[in-house]
Amino acid sequence: MSRLPFPWQEAAWRRLQQLRERLPHAILFHGPTGIGKAAFAECFAQSLLCQSPDADGHACGDCDSCGWFSQYSHPDYRRVRPELLEDEGAPDGDEGGEEKKGGKASKAPSKDIKIDQVRALADFMNVSTHRQGMRVILLYPAEALNTAAANALLKTLEEPPPQTVFLLVSNSLDRLLPTILSRCRKFALAMPERGEALQWLSAQGVADAEVWLAEQGGAPLAAREMAEGGTREPIEEFLQALARPGVDGALKAAERLQKVPVPSLVACLQRWLYDMHALKLAGTIRYYPRYRKELTALAERASISALLPVLQRLNERRAIADHPLSARLFIEDMLLDYSSVFAS
Repeated sequence: MSRLPFPWQEAAWRRLQQLRERLPHAILFHGPTGIGKAAFAECFAQSLLCQSPDADGHACGDCDSCGWFSQYSHPDYRRVRPELLEDEGAPDGDEGGEEKKGGKASKAPSKDIKIDQVRALADFMNVSTHRQGMRVILLYPAEALNTAAANALLKTLEEPPPQTVFLLVSNSLDRLLPTILSRCRKFALAMPERGEALQWLSAQGVADAEVWLAEQGGAPLAAREMAEGGTREPIEEFLQALARPGVDGALKAAERLQKVPVPSLVACLQRWLYDMHALKLAGTIRYYPRYRKELTALAERASISALLPVLQRLNERRAIADHPLSARLFIEDMLLDYSSVFAS
């Protein structure tokens, strides 16, 4: 039985073992959101610290080192991530977390990796390793590094301490400093095959697995998270509003959906517009095949020149979607902008 977090990671694991002979001081795991990158990197971190890894490079799971690792108390291991993720268990690096206990209820946990977190690694790296072994630092998501933290990390990557390996995980390479990219060995993790992803989702008890997987672009962990999030009904209502664009529908939908997380609605509209764009250019649909009839009718009414500016403005909206001044007005403005494509 595989000791990897997810079944689609076998080939990537075998490829990763080729780096062991001349292990880089920093490896940057990157790929689409929702495929298990951070869990994969953590599995590799455990194997690097394991006292008795097997022939395939997997951690034994039985030694003292593995015991400490499973309890996040290994003296030579540190995990750096935003406060928002600190209460999570097994990582993926893509998902949100609950507010930390013991803090002020009014203060939301930070989504950034701060400079204090990077500076705190100095003491850790200046202490001798346990049993003269290796020291491993897992940092994710790397794009959560704020500017000061990224610059502090860069200094460490430029002059890495001996016997220290940095494992970084990123969903968006284009959001990282080029200087950080240049000092890491990049390791790509691909989206799993559709059949393998569907099999895993079914084993997880996810109903309507094909629908969720398609809507999340083939990312199985993202599909499971959405399926378990209880957002099917409001998302369906939002899609119905997109299928029948108009001023009156936009105002009513914004009123009813103002309590739904705004980023999920923005992402939904982005995927909808990508499908419409792909239909016009290549006759294909990726995210919402069950809405082919509606998308086809809308694509016939919309021009490429009208779609592209809306997509661009939607990308700008996504940057502020986490903290809109008014969710209702944000959704209303977004839907009215979308409806303008079909006004003529």
